[in-house]
Amino acid sequence: MDFPPWMQQAIQARLDEVSALIEHDPELSRVREETDEAFEGLFAGKDMEQTSKYAEWESRYIVTKGIENERLYMQGLRDGIQLTVSLLGQSMFEETNAKADQTINANP
Repeated sequence: MDFPPWMQQAIQARLDEVSALIEHDPELSRVREETDEAFEGLFAGKDMEQTSKYAEWESRYIVTKGIENERLYMQGLRDGIQLTVSLLGQSMFEETNAKADQTINANP
């Protein structure tokens, strides 16, 4: 199913907005700092240390990406539910009005 262009643009704009909010999240900033420190440690030590430093950086990087993806997913889920409720509410409103019009037109 293809969404109309206006809906694709709205979804992209919302994704951009949520991504920007997540980018400035304090907890995620802290985790990113730890990840950056671990990555910098890769180049600060001897060869033997680099293996453990890389593993530490990789572990923190995976956690960081996991947090980002989880937050994007949860916000997308909330937005999807909100959109569905809104569309269903609008649909039910229009259906109710259509039935009311039919009743009025049937009883002149």
